[in-house]
Amino acid sequence: MFSGCATAIITPMTTKGEVDEEGLRELVRFQEEHGIRIIVPCGSTGESATLSHEEHLQVIKIVRDETRRSKVIAGTGSNATSEAIHLSKGAKDLGVDGVLSVSPYYNKPTQAGIIKHFEAIDAAVDIPTIIYNIPSRTGSNITASTMLKLAEIPSMVGVKEASGDINQIAKILAGAPKDFTVLSGDDAMVLPAMALGARGVISVTSNILPEEMLSLVRAILDGNMAEARRINGELLPIFTALFLETNPIPVKTAVRLMGRPAGPFRLPLCDMSPNNLQTLRSVLAERKLI
Repeated sequence: MFSGCATAIITPMTTKGEVDEEGLRELVRFQEEHGIRIIVPCGSTGESATLSHEEHLQVIKIVRDETRRSKVIAGTGSNATSEAIHLSKGAKDLGVDGVLSVSPYYNKPTQAGIIKHFEAIDAAVDIPTIIYNIPSRTGSNITASTMLKLAEIPSMVGVKEASGDINQIAKILAGAPKDFTVLSGDDAMVLPAMALGARGVISVTSNILPEEMLSLVRAILDGNMAEARRINGELLPIFTALFLETNPIPVKTAVRLMGRPAGPFRLPLCDMSPNNLQTLRSVLAERKLI
């Protein structure tokens, strides 16, 4: 159902710190004009952790309304199962194609608790759900054996795997049903993950280089690994620069430097340090993006 390159889109803000609706619409149009056909609002890259529930659904609605050719997978995860259900129901009512639901963060649930969490979402909301495993943010890992159990839940159609553990990704791919899609959650892991059988990526980099990320994913899907290695090598400095500080600080800064809507961050996120900003500028300038 979902494969290829999806963009985890940033949430632009006005100078007053409110959601920049017109700016967000412009960013959606930019993505579609450059070939992206899946857009993911309200993920980590979209600063979902500092959006109110009302703003969260507002952002999803704006993206859904503005898309003309793209599927929308809305981030609806939460550390509280009841909140994840509420946001998933809201996203479904807005007409999204699926939701992205992060493993509960901060609580550090057991593997049994993680299973119960996603079973509860499945029981409450009938919508295709991509599980999001990112231990560096949640404080707990969804193990491969747990993921294979989650893959048996009817509405769980795939996983955005951002554990950084290639062995774990390989185990999931080896044991998952054929209709359970594994997507890389890390741009720098796209090549090895897809070489093992992952079907694409939910990307940060495609906010600024959508065509290049599409080319990388298509080359791998087409089996043209020499071309994929070439593109991946060219993109490595960008991958590194966009994670000099906590995502989405560098990518949102890059969008701003490129003259597109971005705006300020919401605390506790803040502007990049001068040294890292200079490094980012240099990498973008080398690619002639600024």
